[in-house]
Amino acid sequence: MQFYTTMLAVKHVVKKYGNFTVVNDVSFHVGKGEIVSIVGPSGAGKSTLLHIVGALDKPDSGSVEIRGTDLHTLPSRKQSAFRNKNLGFVFQFHHLLPEFSAVENVCMPLWIAGMNKTLAAKEAAAMLDIVGLSARLNNKPSELSGGEQQRVAIARALVSRPAIVLADEPTGNLDSANAHSVHELFLRLRKELDQTFVMITHNDALAQMTDRILTMRDGQLANDQLTNNN
Repeated sequence: MQFYTTMLAVKHVVKKYGNFTVVNDVSFHVGKGEIVSIVGPSGAGKSTLLHIVGALDKPDSGSVEIRGTDLHTLPSRKQSAFRNKNLGFVFQFHHLLPEFSAVENVCMPLWIAGMNKTLAAKEAAAMLDIVGLSARLNNKPSELSGGEQQRVAIARALVSRPAIVLADEPTGNLDSANAHSVHELFLRLRKELDQTFVMITHNDALAQMTDRILTMRDGQLANDQLTNNN
């Protein structure tokens, strides 16, 4: 499988905390519609790198370009608006608002962007249908299974049709069957929406389902490997 349009370009990113270098001169590119997994032992710098890519943290040096825009050179307000439009986030813990229904949780990025409530609800319902939850629109998180809650979180990440979805251990809190189902969902969404994903996982079998595996050790990119899916 070939990916021609560069969606993400990470160039020589360095991040230090005191005298400790957490991310050490990391560079890589991700193409449109590509699913890339980042693996490595705990403390390798994976989550810090993903947070820098998502502008949740700042690098000490280097750059992160999304669709050709250097994210970390944008003023704070423009950076927030750019992030809301171009990036979706999925975490190990779904971070759904317990008092809101599934469709209201998915509406949140659209409301933040200023979309009116009627159109936002329509877009959110359509995305929940895509992830297989059309019958659960009005259920609150407490009424959903763990796998269903994570699907709501994925729908929320996708509803703005972002350039890239960043996922930090998206299946880490799920049993093996639900974890496999979520990864199958990512593959289907890539096919249907040409969606780009960058995700951290500790599950080697699930990493093998992606297009490329980036291995981090001691803050550095130790290996960039194509899988058999290419």
